[in-house]
Amino acid sequence: MPGRQSRRSVLAAITALPLTGALSACSGNVSASSGSNSTSGTKSTKGTTTITFWSALRGSQEVVDEFNKTHDHIQVAFEQIPSGTSGGYLKLSNAARAGNAPDVATIEYPQVPGYAIDGVARDITDVISDKLKAKLLPQALGLTTFQGRTYSVPLDVEPMVLHYRKDLFDKYGFDVPTTWDEYTELARAVRRTGGKRRATFFSTDMGQFSAWCWGAGAHWFDTSKGTWNVSLTDAPTRRVAKYWQRLIDEDLVYVNPPNSREADAQVGNGLVLTRHSGAWDAGAQMNARPQQKGLWRIAPQPQWDPAKPALGTQGGSTFAITKDSKHPEAAMEFIEWQVSSPEAIRARLSSGASSQYPAVTELIKEGRAAFDRSYYGGQDIYTLFEKEARKISDGWVWGPRMTATGQVMTDAFARAAAGSGTIESSMRAAQNGTMPDLKALGLKTTQHTT
Repeated sequence: MPGRQSRRSVLAAITALPLTGALSACSGNVSASSGSNSTSGTKSTKGTTTITFWSALRGSQEVVDEFNKTHDHIQVAFEQIPSGTSGGYLKLSNAARAGNAPDVATIEYPQVPGYAIDGVARDITDVISDKLKAKLLPQALGLTTFQGRTYSVPLDVEPMVLHYRKDLFDKYGFDVPTTWDEYTELARAVRRTGGKRRATFFSTDMGQFSAWCWGAGAHWFDTSKGTWNVSLTDAPTRRVAKYWQRLIDEDLVYVNPPNSREADAQVGNGLVLTRHSGAWDAGAQMNARPQQKGLWRIAPQPQWDPAKPALGTQGGSTFAITKDSKHPEAAMEFIEWQVSSPEAIRARLSSGASSQYPAVTELIKEGRAAFDRSYYGGQDIYTLFEKEARKISDGWVWGPRMTATGQVMTDAFARAAAGSGTIESSMRAAQNGTMPDLKALGLKTTQHTT
């Protein structure tokens, strides 16, 4: 059983590059067995171990119900928590400080290093089986493994793809772009059709932009020589920033806050012809806009160099066992079942349309079978996702305080959208805002401001 590591040993472990590389990743009612107790699991006099599980992911209730129905020796008490940094993550951090974090918690990829450093996500290297690791897509496992030590188990990994309105492409005679230069020409052609139509929108948050930079070869963080090296303005990032700045300056794209009403209206009214997002968003589109059934198709993201295709990810979740868990083996048994069993993914999919790309690739057939292809004109989107997942670039490392980094970035992007600054200057602001947090953690740091 792994014990709680000292802060120093955790810091040492994750100030090294991931052993497997970082080839990479959205989302209730409380179950009858959950109640409101958020303390770690207990063992009854009958020999049944009860563990607690917090998650904001849709379908978690159904997963827990199926597990409890089919397992006698372990029962799961589930609590649905809010998504986002000020919701579930704040609740988890506060519970960990009080010493009553749940046994299992859902953590998105960018937050894994921070929760490991803080000691909330325990080192699970000694309880995760080699059999499970062999089933997981290396691109996903690499984002949760540092210097051979694993801190969470991936559920899904979400390669970036291009959604496009086939009906409007056909109407105007547009071809699906395969390079970013072709995408610029598409954006200009869409603008020439008149009216309010635009090629897409630039979302003023970290998720979309980080995926583009990742695919362009950026490395915002690396941990060589035991130091956190920060470079949010490296050459690939500047290339991406200047690219989108040009599209914004030419009024070829909308600029919107994340998950905004403006973006929803633009998509709903047919004013944007393409959307850039992780694979999971295909299901979200179906749920949000059933009236657009048959109008959309999905294609690979444009590339800088088609001869060397590369992608980043947007979205994806992992399951961590917390420091407060008294039953890490039982917690791991639940996690392994949840990420690798057909029964679990079928239970999750029963909660509604989903297009998540499972990190255990043998479950792809379950997702494919459950997905209603008619929304995308009969397209087999999972075959596309399989091809795109293999393009996810190695070497990406998330920083220790991505919540804070992302907030500074979002605020700076919003100011740039209002005419104060640029995307590139926003990235410089994000880097400047990141360094104090890293130094406050006692980390050795360097920064590159090219």
